[in-house]
Amino acid sequence: MCGRYGRRADKQRIAEWMQTHNVDVFDDSYLAPSYNVAPQSFQPVVRLNSDTGERELTVMRWGLVPFWSKEGTAAFNTINAKAETVATSPAYREPWKRRRCLVPADWFYEWKKIDEKTKQPYAIAMEDDGLFAFAGLWDTWKDKATGQELQTYTILTTDPNGLLKRIHNRMPVIVARNEYERWMAPAEPSHLPVDLLRPYPAEEMKAWKVSKAVGNVRNNRPELIEPV
Repeated sequence: MCGRYGRRADKQRIAEWMQTHNVDVFDDSYLAPSYNVAPQSFQPVVRLNSDTGERELTVMRWGLVPFWSKEGTAAFNTINAKAETVATSPAYREPWKRRRCLVPADWFYEWKKIDEKTKQPYAIAMEDDGLFAFAGLWDTWKDKATGQELQTYTILTTDPNGLLKRIHNRMPVIVARNEYERWMAPAEPSHLPVDLLRPYPAEEMKAWKVSKAVGNVRNNRPELIEPV
């Protein structure tokens, strides 16, 4: 699974990498770097504008709430969607068809089980320390009483590559930069980008041990990603 990640890129860096042009409409506090992104927080997400078809940057809450949910709350297990069941899961099958997005990140965290009582956290990033994007799905939930809307997202996961296999039994789906448009673009059911739901090449990634302080969501500082 992917239950925590980090992003040092600010909104300008995200806009340049993702080729979006609407960053000025957002408060900097939502798009400021975060070294310990946790579920239920509001984070930047990139999708295609339904009217223009252009890439747009928006802010959503991590933990998908299906449009049909009776309450606007997300269970913990909606922060990730398994690639193997995304097309059939009641929570994800509609977003999979028409609401695919990209979630910018600079690294993510996974915990390796050492023994029954001990887990060692690792940070995983691109070999060149570059910005990348998780494959995500999003949905809009509307409060029937107030009419207020809440937009939320989830991150897809798949089998681990050779690097992650030594740490965890799952990894987030990472979309190659040259596939961004195809991942988000509308498509007929027979042409959905199923082939992109695969492990990212291990040789392009790196992993290192980090402090167990990352386990506390209140900790959010650059020292969290220093090797230990």
